Amino acid sequence: MITLITYDITDPKRLNAMRQFLKEFGLRTQKSVFECDIDEEAIRQIRFYCKDQLDLDNDSVRIYRICSRCINRVIISGQGLKVTQLDYLIV
Repeated sequence: MITLITYDITDPKRLNAMRQFLKEFGLRTQKSVFECDIDEEAIRQIRFYCKDQLDLDNDSVRIYRICSRCINRVIISGQGLKVTQLDYLIV
């Protein structure tokens, strides 16, 4: 399922750690935005990471699931790819 993850993290060390962590799941499409093609288990892993590693009183992470019908209606102005445009092979 295509999932959009956005974050606003106050501490630079936690911010960099989050960015590195999310690289394992998807494509960084903007400074604090990742587009991922992930399953429910991956979402659970991300939520666990947030609970365990972030300051939930000051940091924010939002996870938006995007249905297959809606992803085809995404409009990009300027540069960028949709995660569905990537060709990749899982080994």
